[in-house]
Amino acid sequence: MILDQVVDLSRLQFALTAMYHFLFVPLTIGLVFLLAIMETLYVMTGEVIYKDMTRFWGKLFGINFALGVTTGLAMEFQFGTNWSYYSHYVGDIFGAPLAIEALMAFFLESTMVGMFFFGWDRFSKRQHLAVTWLVAVGTNLSAMWILVANGWMQNPVGAVFNDHTMRMELTSFKEVLFNPIAQTKFVHTVSAGYVAGAMFVLAISAYYLLKKRDLEFARRSFAIAAAFGAAAIVMTLILGDESGYEIGKVQPTKLAAMEAEWHTEPAPAGLLLFGFPDEHTMSNSMPVKIPYALGLIATRSLDTQVEGIKPLIVKNEQRIRNGMQAYGLLEKIRHGNKSPEVRQQFDALKSDLGYGLLLKRYTDKVVNATDAQIKAAAQDTVPDVPPLYWSFRIMIGAGMALLAVMLLALASCFKPALQQKAGLLKLFLFALPLPWLAIESGWFLAEFGRQPWTIYNVLPTSISASSLSVADLWFSIGAITLFYAIFLVIELFLMFHVARKGPSSLKTGRYHFEKLAA
Repeated sequence: MILDQVVDLSRLQFALTAMYHFLFVPLTIGLVFLLAIMETLYVMTGEVIYKDMTRFWGKLFGINFALGVTTGLAMEFQFGTNWSYYSHYVGDIFGAPLAIEALMAFFLESTMVGMFFFGWDRFSKRQHLAVTWLVAVGTNLSAMWILVANGWMQNPVGAVFNDHTMRMELTSFKEVLFNPIAQTKFVHTVSAGYVAGAMFVLAISAYYLLKKRDLEFARRSFAIAAAFGAAAIVMTLILGDESGYEIGKVQPTKLAAMEAEWHTEPAPAGLLLFGFPDEHTMSNSMPVKIPYALGLIATRSLDTQVEGIKPLIVKNEQRIRNGMQAYGLLEKIRHGNKSPEVRQQFDALKSDLGYGLLLKRYTDKVVNATDAQIKAAAQDTVPDVPPLYWSFRIMIGAGMALLAVMLLALASCFKPALQQKAGLLKLFLFALPLPWLAIESGWFLAEFGRQPWTIYNVLPTSISASSLSVADLWFSIGAITLFYAIFLVIELFLMFHVARKGPSSLKTGRYHFEKLAA
């Protein structure tokens, strides 16, 4: 039995690396498409200013890309070091999208990035534009395959448990690829990255306008970012709603927890707009509800109920008892009982085997678990409510604020007088952290809300970790935190250095010659 402290520290380490890595990923995804748009305008119009925009914002993209690759590699190593049983149990399935990502997307992306930076004087305008678009395609393909792997963890389709190898095996790659959770997660995450990239360009352009420097460059960058960002945030909110709908169908406990829905209400259920959830009393204090809204959003109907946490616990307790039986039958099969009756009984119950494995946290003798242990395992099937409840509202709040900022920025492009107002420009500058606040909250919601599972309904987190010592984990957490802090300082220093120098530092193009003429 693995100590809870080992599991918790392994989770903490992976959370630190994953959420740190995802500081860089959205900006990479968003910036590269803006670069492609800017360079397309350069090729179409022949105006050098768009080439200068591509090269300047490309510098910032390159810094961010390098840090994203470095932190991503460290994160992937943990599957083998900290989550060895997870890798053994589902590696044949989970590893396939990651391998394809490396072979198909990352090699394309990294090769084209080199050509992007060093090919300006070696390619024609159209050839270099093709390279830039291939970087954008490669970046999005990379995100797709990673999110296909993550989507399978949330909704494990196209796979079956093999009682001979004691592992999950792939039965349909098509189902894994077109998993509705994976696809909605991909488009929602990528569109959020587009918002991050747009907000980044918008905020720095607002800084130049505020300082009254590089004005023409700043205005055009601002306009492109505002238009792209406004479309992206609308798309993100719509796709986020669709992602929530799909999650509600396959992860009802996550939906109930993030909405603090303790009881099953008559359909359509009301949406808790605000309140303070209390896990001890399983109630919400000072609730403010919008009638019928949750039922309409989560089920797309007027007569389908949204299951509450209490009835879900009761239902999951029965699945744990079924899983105990499945575990006992599996033991008989492994010890040589090949009777058709035992096989038939196991096949009927094996979908609940993962629920039986939840008892491994409390006893090595699953089939002899006590009622108290069963009830404790049933309580574990619902993640902690307050962190999910508040992270969901932070994500939505930041998303709505971004919608207002992007629409206001777009409106200011049609009324140049607005771009002269220092207060408004400061608003755009200080809104820069909003996409990361929304994205990090969203990732926390997705991953923390999957608990107590690494593979939903299949493999509990409590048995997925490696048999490491607590001291080993604290050492690795400390080392990772130190190195990542150094990386962050380097990233911020380089970003601020390049941004402060501004487009006037370019050695080619309009701004170089204007500077010489002055």
